[in-house]
Amino acid sequence: MITIPVQNREGKEIDSVKVDEAIFGGRVRYALLKQAIVMYNANKRIGTAATKSRGMIEGSTRKLYKQKGTGNARAGNVRTNIRRGGGVAFAKQFRDFGKDMPRKQRQLATDSAILSKLKVGNVVVIDELKFEKPKTKDFVKVLGNLKIDRSCLVTIGQPDENLYKSARNVPGIAVMKAVDLNAGDICNRQKMLFTKEAFMGLIQKEKKD
Repeated sequence: MITIPVQNREGKEIDSVKVDEAIFGGRVRYALLKQAIVMYNANKRIGTAATKSRGMIEGSTRKLYKQKGTGNARAGNVRTNIRRGGGVAFAKQFRDFGKDMPRKQRQLATDSAILSKLKVGNVVVIDELKFEKPKTKDFVKVLGNLKIDRSCLVTIGQPDENLYKSARNVPGIAVMKAVDLNAGDICNRQKMLFTKEAFMGLIQKEKKD
């Protein structure tokens, strides 16, 4: 069992939550975690780089002049890649770098990522994280009280526009709903900050699954 303290906005411990490692698979599956991170990064690649090949250049396919007897270097048509304005040799074409994984494997990888954070103490749980209006200064103050001074994935249960707007200008901070968690986003940040509502909801969901 892993005991996670629940803190308030001032950084004082007011409660605790016990988590059974078995809920998140019991162990960290490193091979599966790597596969999920590779997929995450591959799916972020755009792959729209493209250049014109010889076949895409306008111009005649006629040989410019005969092979021998002119005193010039041998030359093909005007589309050749060795002439100015010609096509590119081995031209780049649109490419889809996307990868996929079975749903159960993706879920196991996400569980392993969360479990790895839990084991090294990089999960912080706060009782509530609501703002009456968007205020980056107030959000940064809460992070300071919780001793979060590095990149962090803030996980909430329900969408909160004020929280999104308060956090969007803070470097290294991302806000995400618990149902949208994935191994790539979790591993890309040093810490995870859960609201108690989101954390308990995640545990209940994992138990049902």
